[in-house]
Amino acid sequence: MEIVPFLGWERNAKVSSGDAELIVTLEVGPRILSYGPKGGPNLFFVNPADAGSTGAEEYRFYGGHRLWIGPEEPEKTMQPDNDPVDYSVVGQTHVFASKADKFHIRKTIRITPIEGSGFRVEHILHNDGAYPAEFAAWSLSMCASGTVAFPQAPFVPHTDRLLPTRPIVLWGYTKLGDPRWTWGNRVSRLRQDSTMGPQKAGSFVEQGYAVAEIQGHLFLKRFATFPDETYPDMGCNFETFTNELFIEIESLAPLRMVAPGGHTVHTETWYLVPNQTLAVGDDECADQLTALFATRPA
Repeated sequence: MEIVPFLGWERNAKVSSGDAELIVTLEVGPRILSYGPKGGPNLFFVNPADAGSTGAEEYRFYGGHRLWIGPEEPEKTMQPDNDPVDYSVVGQTHVFASKADKFHIRKTIRITPIEGSGFRVEHILHNDGAYPAEFAAWSLSMCASGTVAFPQAPFVPHTDRLLPTRPIVLWGYTKLGDPRWTWGNRVSRLRQDSTMGPQKAGSFVEQGYAVAEIQGHLFLKRFATFPDETYPDMGCNFETFTNELFIEIESLAPLRMVAPGGHTVHTETWYLVPNQTLAVGDDECADQLTALFATRPA
């Protein structure tokens, strides 16, 4: 356990695994503020306007990685996380827990280093209220300038399957012709551009993985897939968003009816691949992702 200052916050836990390192603030959150190679750049975006801030009634984005409640409702989802978190270490697992918000939802992020410069990141939503509540755990990583790529479902000839296999969910401001999108046959990509505004899409990614290329490094993210369950946002277990400041790589759990005193868990597995970029060609990129994730289990 090492407590270090970071961007104006004085108390932040540093957690390492192989060549990768996380910094999680203890002063607000839970928020993972930094992720990347040891001694290298922070692959996460931190909002300069919010750096070092604590307290207040309004919601602050801060940046980094956060746990949200889906589906998105402005008041319920964007509850301020401006207070200190409880921090403990249980075995190899670092636990960061908030107090309950005004909707009686309490958030915990548990981080366990694993082999291969990886981390198991568990996102837990607790219902501390008196009544059952339905929601989904939603994990969002705000990354610095770069590209997010996610695989398409495998090609199936028309004669072999008549039903759809490739859901793409669009928001009201999504523009399929936006030059930041590359809609490949096997891999789709969204690129961040500091001169352009919001853009978003989601999908059900049956492979259970996606990747962000940030500053010459690859951030690999694995997440569970439950094809027979109900997800928010027209069935998305994966979403990506960008604007002029950052790009997000997001995953979602199914909707759960959580009893009073109960909780729901959504687990991601993170891997860092330093000094590697995404292949340019669609087939080459798809094969690259298949190979990278084949040796990095959930």
